[in-house]
Order: sequence, then structure tokens, then C-alpha cells
Amino acid sequence: MQAFDQQFHRLHQDGLLILTNVADATGARLVEQLGSQAVATSSAAVAWAHGYPDGNTLPLDRLVATVESIVRVINVPLTVDVEAGYSDDLARVGEVIDAVIAAGAVGINIEDGASPPQLLARKIEVARQVAERRGVKLFINARTDVYLKGLVPAEDRVAETLKRAALYQAAGADGLFAAGVTAEYEIAAICQGTSLPVNVLGLASLPSPDELKKLGVRRLSAGSGIAEFLYGAMGSLAKSFLETGKLNTHDVKAFTYGEVNGLLKKS
Repeated sequence: MQAFDQQFHRLHQDGLLILTNVADATGARLVEQLGSQAVATSSAAVAWAHGYPDGNTLPLDRLVATVESIVRVINVPLTVDVEAGYSDDLARVGEVIDAVIAAGAVGINIEDGASPPQLLARKIEVARQVAERRGVKLFINARTDVYLKGLVPAEDRVAETLKRAALYQAAGADGLFAAGVTAEYEIAAICQGTSLPVNVLGLASLPSPDELKKLGVRRLSAGSGIAEFLYGAMGSLAKSFLETGKLNTHDVKAFTYGEVNGLLKKS
């Protein structure tokens, strides 16, 4: 694991690390065989695979079992999306991080959401302490939802993102995930305004990978996008088969995040 943690840090130093987030061990093995230099989970995809909506609802034992199964079949570093640590209780967050590291992860994504940024800073401090006790150089990728959730007016988003980046870096973060930013000038401003490797989310309106590299981006993530398309494809194929007894592969489209998540929310 120690070799993998160092390796994962190095992957953020030059070029653009592209991560096609997966839900399970088979997906992880597949993307590794396709040439991925590391494997990342999607919190939404993992939760959906276990029958839970995304949003800090997945039981820890299901998460750990997923991590263990992925680590068993891959030979590249694994980073795990732990949402907001599945709790706002710092002791519980520490337990989650410890369990994920023990299962074989060398990186995590942890997010602020609509909570005060100071809370995520404290969670990052806890994660760093836990990793140091484990002797693992954990790559802590701090996700801020300033853009994704529209937490501040549009004209203030770059400044707020950089303010949070400084706070999270001081707490021990190794990377900044500015999820939702797509405008080139804003991406450039964020990359120039922090020394953290910047991660962006692979939305349709995002610049090309070559342009992202020029702008200074170090990591590109698919997020839940691949899982959304897979569930959409499953829905289209299942509907066709139920109606006709045949598999019609011509009318396949993605579900939205909201459609998949809504399937698993109990009324």
C-alpha cells in the first residue's frame, strides 16, 4: 500500500489524471485493463449498487466490502469517495477513514456540500491524523460544492472556491475538487490561485482534456456519469425486452442523477 500511496501522489504532479469512477470490483478491473493509471469509486454508483440513495446513507460495512473487493482485483492505486465522511461527528468520520484505509484505499474524496467549510476542514484534519497513524500517505481530495450546488452568487464562486482551497490545504488536503466549474477562465483562475492539484468533473460543457491540461488541471473525474448511463441503458433494454421479448439496443440513453437517486429514496 505504501508504494501505491506514493504512486498516487505522483500521478497528480504532471499531466492530466483521468479517472472513470466505478461502482464495483468488475468495473475497477475493467478500467484498469483499459489503461487507467488508478481507480476511483463514485459514491453515488457504489450506493446505488447496494440499493441506497447517494447522500451519506450507505452503511460502512457495504463501503468497506466494496473497497476490499476492488483492491483484491486491481494492481493500481485506489481512491474512494467517502461523501462527507458519512457523518458530522468527527470521531465517526475518523472511524470511516480508518476502515477505508485498512481496506486498501490510498486516496479519498471528501466533500463540504452545504455545510460550513470549517466543518470539512476539521474532517480533513481527522483524516490526516488517522492516515498518519496507519503509516499511509493518504491523498485527501477536498471537494467543494461551491459550483455544483450554487452556494454563492456566480460572480463570487472563484473567490469562494479559492478561499475554501486555502482553508482545506491548511487542514491537510492534497487536492482540490472544484466540482461543477466548466468555464475556461474560471478554471484557469482556480488553477492559478491555488498550489493544490485541481480536479474537475467531466460535464458535457467542459473543455477538452488537452485544453484542461493547458489551463492547469491535474485530474478529471467522470463522477456518477458512467453509472447514470448504465442504468439508463439497463432501463431501455429491460423495457424493450419486457414489451417485445427482444433486446433493442438502438434506443439507449442515460438516466439523470436525479432519476437514479430518486428510485432509491423511500417515500
